[in-house]
Amino acid sequence: MATPLLSTRLASPVVAITGSSSGLGRAIALAFASNCAFPIICSDLRPEAHGSWGVAEAHVPTHELICQRYGEGKAVFVKTDATVAEQMDELVRRAVEVGGRLDVMINNAGTGGIETAGKVHEMSEDTWDFVMKVNSRSVFLGCKYAIAQFLSQVPHPTGHRGWIINTASMLGLVGFKPSAAAYCASKGAVVLLTKQIAVEYGAEKIHCNALCPGYLKSPMTALLHEDVDTRKDITAMIPWGEWGMVEDVAKCAVFLASDDAAYVTGLPMVVDGGYTAQ
Repeated sequence: MATPLLSTRLASPVVAITGSSSGLGRAIALAFASNCAFPIICSDLRPEAHGSWGVAEAHVPTHELICQRYGEGKAVFVKTDATVAEQMDELVRRAVEVGGRLDVMINNAGTGGIETAGKVHEMSEDTWDFVMKVNSRSVFLGCKYAIAQFLSQVPHPTGHRGWIINTASMLGLVGFKPSAAAYCASKGAVVLLTKQIAVEYGAEKIHCNALCPGYLKSPMTALLHEDVDTRKDITAMIPWGEWGMVEDVAKCAVFLASDDAAYVTGLPMVVDGGYTAQ
């Protein structure tokens, strides 16, 4: 039996999302599905979750879980390396093939690893290039091909052409001790790219906003959270006094793609329990 929809605030937009298999990407895909966004084009390097820590029903791929809850055909999976231009172009083309158009592009694919990268003078060029490629280039490519599609299709009755939501980080706004130069720089690039796209394409009524999460319980942070001393140290830096859930950020993504955010663009939306307010 299909799971009842929570709302119809996103009534049937066609959504493509990178990095959808686990963690924040999975939570965002499920949140959009629960708000009547169909079809959802899930994409990642593989459909299976990247680790099961903090992931409900991790044994079921995201697109299959959406179909189980809401009906066959409500989601599909497209294997995509978000750093490869041809594959991102194909992802957008596939979304249009399945849904007839593209309404929302969520550039969520990314990498962490900040705890092992070393300080700037210790960091290898390969580490820098890899993090920038996965966290920044992928977002540029997603924006590039989504915008081209938005400009080529008929606008919505409201005049709005499309919505882009980029996953940045609170560490795209502030520095971090002891070592996160590549990660901070890559996410800072996402924040400024988001602002620039909002400026360049505001007249065309294309929204572009960024999510800036703080510390979340997800497979990417499992090692940090499971180390008792590290978890205590990090928790002590968060005014809210606890780590966030991926669902907390997913709800904000839904807001940014809804009519409630009709006049919102160029926003780095911080969801960090007050970390960057200090």
